[in-house]
Amino acid sequence: MAIKVKTVNKISEKGLQLFDERYEVGENVENEDAILVRSAKLHDYDFPENLKAIARAGAGTNNIPVEECAKKGIVVFNTPGANANAVKELVLCALFLSSRRVLEGIEWAKSLKGDDYAKQVEAGKKAFVGPEIDGKKLGVIGLGAIGVAVANAAVKLGMEVHGYDPYISVNAAWGMSKWVRKASTVEEIFKECDYITIHVPSTPETQGMIDEKAINLMKSGVHILNFARGDLVNEEDMIDALRKNKVARYITDFGSEKLANTENVVVMPHLGASTPESEENCATMAVDEIREFLENGNIKHSVNFPSVVEPRTTTYRLCIIHKNIPNMLAKFAGTIAKKDMNIENMVNKAKGDYAYTIIDTNDLSEDITKAIEKQEGVIKARIIAKVVF
Repeated sequence: MAIKVKTVNKISEKGLQLFDERYEVGENVENEDAILVRSAKLHDYDFPENLKAIARAGAGTNNIPVEECAKKGIVVFNTPGANANAVKELVLCALFLSSRRVLEGIEWAKSLKGDDYAKQVEAGKKAFVGPEIDGKKLGVIGLGAIGVAVANAAVKLGMEVHGYDPYISVNAAWGMSKWVRKASTVEEIFKECDYITIHVPSTPETQGMIDEKAINLMKSGVHILNFARGDLVNEEDMIDALRKNKVARYITDFGSEKLANTENVVVMPHLGASTPESEENCATMAVDEIREFLENGNIKHSVNFPSVVEPRTTTYRLCIIHKNIPNMLAKFAGTIAKKDMNIENMVNKAKGDYAYTIIDTNDLSEDITKAIEKQEGVIKARIIAKVVF
């Protein structure tokens, strides 16, 4: 029986080609085992009982009902870092556009007419003067894959870079330039920096983090870049600060009609990951995550369940998604013993209210998943047989 994967958006062929002949893949697939999605909203999607995983070909998962999926035992993946270079390059573009009034100058140059065109240019170009970024202070809020890439590039451009992230990962820290200065608080970034760029996820804690209070702490004439999520910035407070010249420029990839028509705002049409390379990277990573989970039960880069990656050494693997409550492992072991199955290897990890357990065995009891799923706190269980090519 084919493994069914539904594509909800157009997914790069480079990624889809990684599915082998065991898979049925397409937008018309029904009763799917997994979903591949980019930007389509799935909050009103009727998830089939068979659905095991959703992979978002991108970093943000606001278009997916993550908590609802967790309750149903549907593992939601994203692709952190796959589009980092694409976003970094656009942020660097925005950094220059925020200083040098290039866009306004181009539009003005198009409006000029007459035989004295060159003379008009020389007479009017002073209206588009802007400062250089060399030697200026850049504050990077959020040091994930994109934030680190931006920070490192800005160092090479001669900026004095300050970074803030209380949850920075070990890998991110290893990859960051030694010249990036650590900020102890986000307020330090607000007070010290000439340019501020935001690279954090949208959560209840971060939504509206750039508001009147935050802006009042900043230098007059600060330049703010937002290529993370639109709701990180309070739009009304930003427009008010721009009108008062507290903020010199605001450049964002998440605009609105009101923002787009506000002076000193540059709104881009969500171009951050819009490169063929980024789309290929995201698709490739998403497909790898789905295959690894469906074929081996391994979880990499999930936003609602813990990461668990174990090599296959036995004929069968029992994968259990359950609540993070006491005595679950003892119950699993007891149930398996009653079925005369021997545990060769067991690994368990938790993330918040949910946990994931992998049990490797060379024995098989056909009704083991039903017996496990009857236990309180268990959401889903499945057996994966090892396939040898």
